[in-house]
Amino acid sequence: MTAAGFPRAALFDLDGTLLDSAPDMLATANRMRTARGVGPMTLDVLRPHVSKGARAMLAAAFPELEQGPREALVPEFLAIYQEELGRHSVLFDGVAEMLAALEAAGSTWGIVTNKPEYLARDILPQLGWEARCAVLIGGDTLAEKKPHPLPLQVAAERIGIAIADCVYVGDDERDIQSARAAGMPSIAALWGYRQVHEDPAQWQADVMVELPATLIEPSAWPAARHVVGAT
Repeated sequence: MTAAGFPRAALFDLDGTLLDSAPDMLATANRMRTARGVGPMTLDVLRPHVSKGARAMLAAAFPELEQGPREALVPEFLAIYQEELGRHSVLFDGVAEMLAALEAAGSTWGIVTNKPEYLARDILPQLGWEARCAVLIGGDTLAEKKPHPLPLQVAAERIGIAIADCVYVGDDERDIQSARAAGMPSIAALWGYRQVHEDPAQWQADVMVELPATLIEPSAWPAARHVVGAT
Protein backbone atom coordinates (compact mmCIF):
# COMPACT_ATOMS: atom_id res chain seq x y z
CA MET A 1 0.00 0.00 0.00
CA THR A 2 1.35 3.40 -1.01
CA ALA A 3 0.83 6.42 1.24
CA ALA A 4 -1.73 8.91 -0.06
CA GLY A 5 -0.29 11.45 -2.48
CA PHE A 6 2.83 9.54 -3.44
CA PRO A 7 2.90 7.68 -6.76
CA ARG A 8 2.92 3.89 -6.76
CA ALA A 9 6.19 4.16 -8.69
CA ALA A 10 8.63 6.99 -9.38
CA LEU A 11 11.02 6.65 -12.30
CA PHE A 12 13.98 8.98 -12.56
CA ASP A 13 16.50 10.16 -15.08
CA LEU A 14 20.00 9.75 -13.61
CA ASP A 15 22.48 12.47 -14.61
CA GLY A 16 21.17 15.90 -13.67
CA THR A 17 18.20 14.48 -11.79
CA LEU A 18 19.45 12.11 -9.09
CA LEU A 19 23.19 12.43 -9.56
CA ASP A 20 25.34 15.51 -10.07
CA SER A 21 27.74 13.67 -12.38
CA ALA A 22 29.09 16.77 -14.11
CA PRO A 23 32.35 16.68 -12.09
CA ASP A 24 33.05 13.15 -13.40
CA MET A 25 32.34 14.33 -16.93
CA LEU A 26 34.62 17.32 -16.45
CA ALA A 27 37.49 15.10 -15.29
CA THR A 28 36.93 12.96 -18.39
CA ALA A 29 36.91 15.90 -20.80
CA ASN A 30 39.96 17.46 -19.21
CA ARG A 31 41.96 14.23 -19.43
CA MET A 32 41.21 14.19 -23.14
CA ARG A 33 42.08 17.86 -23.54
CA THR A 34 45.36 17.43 -21.62
CA ALA A 35 46.31 14.49 -23.84
CA ARG A 36 45.94 16.84 -26.83
CA GLY A 37 47.88 19.70 -25.32
CA VAL A 38 44.80 21.79 -24.56
CA GLY A 39 44.23 23.52 -21.23
CA PRO A 40 41.40 22.47 -18.90
CA MET A 41 37.83 23.62 -19.35
CA THR A 42 35.68 24.73 -16.41
CA LEU A 43 32.66 23.07 -14.89
CA ASP A 44 30.35 25.96 -15.69
CA VAL A 45 31.12 25.55 -19.40
CA LEU A 46 30.50 21.80 -19.47
CA ARG A 47 27.60 21.49 -17.02
CA PRO A 48 24.79 22.69 -19.34
CA HIS A 49 25.68 19.98 -21.88
CA VAL A 50 25.80 16.95 -19.57
CA SER A 51 22.19 15.84 -20.04
CA LYS A 52 22.65 15.93 -23.82
CA GLY A 53 25.16 13.06 -23.75
CA ALA A 54 28.76 12.34 -24.73
CA ARG A 55 28.51 13.93 -28.18
CA ALA A 56 27.25 17.23 -26.80
CA MET A 57 29.96 17.27 -24.15
CA LEU A 58 32.63 16.54 -26.75
CA ALA A 59 31.29 19.43 -28.84
CA ALA A 60 31.72 21.69 -25.82
CA ALA A 61 35.17 20.30 -25.06
CA PHE A 62 36.43 20.41 -28.66
CA PRO A 63 34.41 23.08 -30.47
CA GLU A 64 37.08 23.41 -33.16
CA LEU A 65 36.51 19.84 -34.40
CA GLU A 66 34.05 18.90 -37.10
CA GLN A 67 31.31 16.40 -36.29
CA GLY A 68 33.12 13.43 -37.85
CA PRO A 69 36.35 13.73 -35.85
CA ARG A 70 34.34 14.39 -32.69
CA GLU A 71 32.26 11.28 -33.31
CA ALA A 72 35.46 9.26 -33.42
CA LEU A 73 36.23 10.45 -29.87
CA VAL A 74 33.08 8.96 -28.33
CA PRO A 75 34.61 5.53 -27.47
CA GLU A 76 37.59 7.23 -25.82
CA PHE A 77 35.28 9.52 -23.85
CA LEU A 78 33.23 6.57 -22.57
CA ALA A 79 36.32 4.55 -21.67
CA ILE A 80 37.87 7.39 -19.66
CA TYR A 81 34.52 8.22 -18.09
CA GLN A 82 34.20 4.65 -16.85
CA GLU A 83 37.50 5.17 -15.00
CA GLU A 84 36.26 8.47 -13.51
CA LEU A 85 32.77 7.14 -12.73
CA GLY A 86 31.72 8.08 -9.21
CA ARG A 87 35.09 9.57 -8.26
CA HIS A 88 33.83 13.16 -8.18
CA SER A 89 30.04 12.98 -8.51
CA VAL A 90 27.58 13.43 -5.64
CA LEU A 91 23.84 13.15 -5.15
CA PHE A 92 21.99 16.42 -5.49
CA ASP A 93 21.01 17.84 -2.11
CA GLY A 94 17.75 16.31 -0.96
CA VAL A 95 17.84 13.26 -3.25
CA ALA A 96 18.71 10.79 -0.47
CA GLU A 97 15.87 12.10 1.68
CA MET A 98 13.45 12.07 -1.26
CA LEU A 99 14.18 8.41 -2.06
CA ALA A 100 13.87 7.50 1.61
CA ALA A 101 10.48 9.23 1.74
CA LEU A 102 9.28 7.28 -1.31
CA GLU A 103 10.40 4.00 0.22
CA ALA A 104 8.79 4.85 3.56
CA ALA A 105 5.55 5.57 1.69
CA GLY A 106 5.66 2.14 0.03
CA SER A 107 6.50 3.50 -3.42
CA THR A 108 8.72 1.70 -5.89
CA TRP A 109 11.44 3.67 -7.68
CA GLY A 110 13.75 3.05 -10.61
CA ILE A 111 15.98 4.70 -13.19
CA VAL A 112 15.44 5.32 -16.90
CA THR A 113 18.46 7.03 -18.43
CA ASN A 114 20.04 7.52 -21.84
CA LYS A 115 23.43 6.69 -20.32
CA PRO A 116 24.72 3.29 -21.54
CA GLU A 117 23.33 0.65 -19.21
CA TYR A 118 26.73 -0.73 -18.18
CA LEU A 119 27.81 2.71 -16.94
CA ALA A 120 24.53 3.33 -15.12
CA ARG A 121 24.71 -0.13 -13.53
CA ASP A 122 28.31 0.44 -12.42
CA ILE A 123 27.29 3.47 -10.35
CA LEU A 124 24.58 1.64 -8.35
CA PRO A 125 26.94 -0.16 -5.91
CA GLN A 126 28.78 3.09 -5.22
CA LEU A 127 25.49 4.64 -4.13
CA GLY A 128 24.19 1.59 -2.27
CA TRP A 129 21.28 1.32 -4.69
CA GLU A 130 21.66 -2.24 -6.05
CA ALA A 131 18.79 -3.60 -3.96
CA ARG A 132 16.80 -0.37 -3.78
CA CYS A 133 16.50 0.50 -7.47
CA ALA A 134 13.67 -1.68 -8.79
CA VAL A 135 14.43 -1.25 -12.49
CA LEU A 136 17.23 0.21 -14.59
CA ILE A 137 16.84 1.02 -18.27
CA GLY A 138 19.83 2.49 -20.09
CA GLY A 139 20.11 4.22 -23.42
CA ASP A 140 21.26 0.99 -25.09
CA THR A 141 19.02 -1.45 -23.19
CA LEU A 142 16.28 -1.36 -25.83
CA ALA A 143 15.92 -0.60 -29.51
CA GLU A 144 14.83 2.96 -28.65
CA LYS A 145 15.85 5.56 -26.08
CA LYS A 146 14.29 8.79 -24.83
CA PRO A 147 12.44 10.77 -26.16
CA HIS A 148 10.82 7.58 -27.45
CA PRO A 149 8.25 6.22 -24.97
CA LEU A 150 9.55 2.63 -25.09
CA PRO A 151 12.03 2.90 -22.17
CA LEU A 152 9.32 4.16 -19.81
CA GLN A 153 6.81 1.64 -21.09
CA VAL A 154 9.23 -1.24 -20.51
CA ALA A 155 10.26 0.09 -17.09
CA ALA A 156 6.63 0.16 -15.96
CA GLU A 157 6.09 -3.33 -17.37
CA ARG A 158 9.15 -4.73 -15.57
CA ILE A 159 8.02 -3.43 -12.17
CA GLY A 160 4.43 -4.49 -12.84
CA ILE A 161 2.87 -1.08 -12.30
CA ALA A 162 0.52 0.65 -14.73
CA ILE A 163 1.96 3.60 -16.63
CA ALA A 164 -0.70 5.92 -15.22
CA ASP A 165 0.41 4.97 -11.68
CA CYS A 166 4.04 5.94 -12.36
CA VAL A 167 5.62 9.40 -12.46
CA TYR A 168 8.76 10.22 -14.42
CA VAL A 169 11.19 12.86 -13.14
CA GLY A 170 13.83 14.35 -15.43
CA ASP A 171 15.81 17.51 -16.11
CA ASP A 172 15.79 17.45 -19.93
CA GLU A 173 13.06 18.11 -22.48
CA ARG A 174 13.52 14.61 -23.87
CA ASP A 175 12.50 13.23 -20.47
CA ILE A 176 9.20 15.06 -20.57
CA GLN A 177 8.61 14.18 -24.22
CA SER A 178 9.17 10.50 -23.42
CA ALA A 179 6.74 10.60 -20.51
CA ARG A 180 4.10 12.43 -22.50
CA ALA A 181 4.40 9.96 -25.38
CA ALA A 182 4.06 7.07 -22.93
CA GLY A 183 1.05 8.61 -21.18
CA MET A 184 2.99 8.88 -17.91
CA PRO A 185 2.71 11.91 -15.57
CA SER A 186 5.96 13.87 -15.42
CA ILE A 187 7.98 16.28 -13.30
CA ALA A 188 10.54 18.69 -14.73
CA ALA A 189 13.54 18.76 -12.38
CA LEU A 190 14.65 22.39 -12.49
CA TRP A 191 17.77 21.73 -10.42
CA GLY A 192 19.43 19.79 -13.23
CA TYR A 193 21.50 20.56 -16.31
CA ARG A 194 19.99 22.99 -18.76
CA GLN A 195 21.25 25.26 -21.52
CA VAL A 196 20.47 28.96 -21.27
CA HIS A 197 18.06 28.98 -24.20
CA GLU A 198 15.93 26.14 -22.81
CA ASP A 199 12.62 27.04 -21.17
CA PRO A 200 11.15 24.18 -19.09
CA ALA A 201 7.80 25.95 -19.05
CA GLN A 202 7.53 25.00 -22.74
CA TRP A 203 8.10 21.29 -22.06
CA GLN A 204 4.55 20.69 -20.81
CA ALA A 205 5.49 18.68 -17.75
CA ASP A 206 2.66 18.08 -15.30
CA VAL A 207 4.68 19.74 -12.54
CA MET A 208 7.93 21.70 -12.34
CA VAL A 209 9.96 21.36 -9.13
CA GLU A 210 12.84 23.53 -8.00
CA LEU A 211 14.51 21.22 -5.46
CA PRO A 212 14.61 17.46 -4.77
CA ALA A 213 13.67 18.01 -1.13
CA THR A 214 10.30 19.36 -2.27
CA LEU A 215 9.38 15.83 -3.38
CA ILE A 216 9.57 14.59 0.20
CA GLU A 217 6.04 15.99 0.48
CA PRO A 218 3.32 13.89 -1.19
CA SER A 219 1.46 17.05 -2.23
CA ALA A 220 4.37 17.97 -4.52
CA TRP A 221 3.76 15.04 -6.86
CA PRO A 222 1.70 15.69 -10.02
CA ALA A 223 -1.73 17.02 -9.33
CA ALA A 224 -1.72 20.32 -11.23
CA ARG A 225 0.40 22.27 -13.70
CA HIS A 226 2.34 24.64 -11.46
CA VAL A 227 5.81 25.25 -10.07
CA VAL A 228 6.33 23.64 -6.67
CA GLY A 229 8.94 24.86 -4.23
CA ALA A 230 9.96 27.94 -6.22
CA THR A 231 11.84 30.61 -4.34
